[in-house]
Amino acid sequence: MNPEKERQRAVHSGVEGASARKPELEADQAHEDEPSRKALAYSKFYGGKVGFAPKVPVRSLQDFSIWYTPGVAAVSKAIEADPGLSFEYTGRWNTIAIVTDGTRVLGLGNIGPEGALPVMEGKALIYNYLGGVNALPLPVRAKSADELVSIVKAMEPSLGGVNLEDIESPKCFDVLDRLRREMSVPVWHDDQQGTAGVTLAALFNALEVTGRELRGTRIVLYGAGAANVAAERLLVEAGADPRDIVVVDSKGILHPERDDIDQLMLKNKWKYELAIRTNGDRAKGTLKDALKGADVLVAAARQGPDAIKPDEVAVMNKRAIAFFLANPVPEMFPDAARAAGVEVVATGRSDFPNQVNNSLLFPAIFRGALDVRAKTITDSMVIEAATELASFAREKGIGKEYILPTMVQWEVYPRVATKVGQAAIREGVARKRMSAKESMQAAMATIEMSRKVMNTLRDGGVIVDPPE
Repeated sequence: MNPEKERQRAVHSGVEGASARKPELEADQAHEDEPSRKALAYSKFYGGKVGFAPKVPVRSLQDFSIWYTPGVAAVSKAIEADPGLSFEYTGRWNTIAIVTDGTRVLGLGNIGPEGALPVMEGKALIYNYLGGVNALPLPVRAKSADELVSIVKAMEPSLGGVNLEDIESPKCFDVLDRLRREMSVPVWHDDQQGTAGVTLAALFNALEVTGRELRGTRIVLYGAGAANVAAERLLVEAGADPRDIVVVDSKGILHPERDDIDQLMLKNKWKYELAIRTNGDRAKGTLKDALKGADVLVAAARQGPDAIKPDEVAVMNKRAIAFFLANPVPEMFPDAARAAGVEVVATGRSDFPNQVNNSLLFPAIFRGALDVRAKTITDSMVIEAATELASFAREKGIGKEYILPTMVQWEVYPRVATKVGQAAIREGVARKRMSAKESMQAAMATIEMSRKVMNTLRDGGVIVDPPE
């Protein structure tokens, strides 16, 4: 079975009878098919998106005696005496692994580690080009959380950090929590912390556009998977009242008296804890019930375009905010949301205004963490990153259709990296101390070097343009 064809079929079957939007949907589908066609052709042409290149010169046979034997023994002995020197004498300081078991790949589901490899390569490319991070795409075959944890921990001596990716829920929560406790390098799950962080940044500015503050705003989180479980935690850490947050899953509003609450306690403690600490009014019922009188909707649920109906968002307060984060087809298209009364709309797509995309954060988060040799990435560091991301957009002039920077505004990345590094130093989780100026200079130099390498390789014909 072809997942892409099934997705396309689902998109079209979900809009039967929606003739008013059918031409737009068909245009969107044609627009999406073109990148898919090129992705297949170009992937075969290049044989992958990333590779390895030397950092040191090889001028003669004698250079090998320095970089390898016998000279390398001196470096190994120094690191044996002080393992921390591995961050100074090797590329460990700037190397992370992008690890997945392929059980929940965005928009595709459980396609296995081999199927997930192209996605991890794409992420590695973004890490390198936007953050100057050497990221290794490493899908692994792991049948359980225990096995996945064991594999990742075994790789720690060669890594400056780990990006977990596309792991099914609730396994992803357990894996992240355990690895953060048991490893001394940053472990990050982008589907949790990345999505939550960029959502928080977008919300900061959407609230300003609509004349609100985080405290006292009524927020509905639709979907109780990786993204919104982390979003709730980050929102509360940033100042939101958990009693003003209502979480809705496929069975309705989470609350302590739900019929399945005992099962949640046994099988999904993260969702259980949401049911206990959120929803101060103890509302019950459907998504529409949750949205009555709500100011904000953050949807990270199933693909649309009709997963959320206009009559459901129409009951929200005036000047409502709605983020539809399912990809590639959002839970509701922006035009439908605006017609139903939503003032600020965001999606995960680049062809609509206000793209809420993790790529705005994860390269900079790791750039900042790696530069100071951080041992972990705390929620406070993510909030600092979100705050700086929002500040950058405000300096440019925010509005209904511009609440976040775009990925082409590359100067935002060293700024966010600097804030992350300085937060790590303040929290005592950094191995290396730097001033804010030094952090900025380090981030700028590394990111600019990555961009220079790519441009040099293109100019020299090593990286050639793809065929027509």
